[in-house]
Amino acid sequence: MLKILIKAIYAGLLIGIAALAYMSAENAVVGAFLFSFGLMVIVATGYYLYTGKVGYLVTERNYIPTLLVTIAGNVIGTFVVAMAARFSLPALIHKAESITAYKLSNGILEVLVLAILCGMMMYLGVEGYKRTKNETAKVFIVSFAVVIFILAKFEHSVANMVYFFLAGSFTLKTLLYLIVMILGNAIGAMLLCYMDQKSLEKENVNS
Repeated sequence: MLKILIKAIYAGLLIGIAALAYMSAENAVVGAFLFSFGLMVIVATGYYLYTGKVGYLVTERNYIPTLLVTIAGNVIGTFVVAMAARFSLPALIHKAESITAYKLSNGILEVLVLAILCGMMMYLGVEGYKRTKNETAKVFIVSFAVVIFILAKFEHSVANMVYFFLAGSFTLKTLLYLIVMILGNAIGAMLLCYMDQKSLEKENVNS
C-alpha cells in the first residue's frame, strides 16, 4: 500500500501543477490542453489518480482499500501544490476563489451530474489510452478527454481539491460538495466500465 500511496501523491502533485498551469493561461482552450499534460504523464507512468482508477472497482477484487489510499495520496499531493502556490503564486489565489465560488454556487444534484459526466470522460481517456496501440492516438485520446471535461465544466474531484485548497475554502459545504464529486466521478466511470464488461461478455458468448 505504501507504493500505491507514493504513486497517488505523485499523481496529486501532477494534477496540482496541471491546475496551476490551467489557471495561469489566459485562454481557456490553451489552459485545458496544458492541464491534459498532467493526466498524460499519470497514465504513461502508472501513477494512481482516483478518477482514473475508480472505474475499475467493477472488475477488481478487494479494490476499495486501494481507492481509499489513492484518494489520501491525491489529497496530500494537491494540498502540497496548493500551499506552495499560496506562498509563491498569490496572483492565482483570486482565480481559485472565483472557480471555487462558481462550483459551490451550483446545486448538489447539478454537481452530481457534472461529476458523473467527468467520471465518464476520465474512464474513456484512461481506457482509450490502454487499448490504443498508436502512440499519437494515445496523446489525442487523453488530451481531448481532459479538454472536454474542462471546457464543459464537468466536476473533477481531484482537480477541484487544488482549487479549494488554493482558495482556502475549508468549510463543511466544500467538504460536502467534494464528497458528492468523488461519488459522482465513481458512478460515471463505473457505469462505463460495467457497460464495457457486459459488451465483452456478449462478444465472448457470440464468438
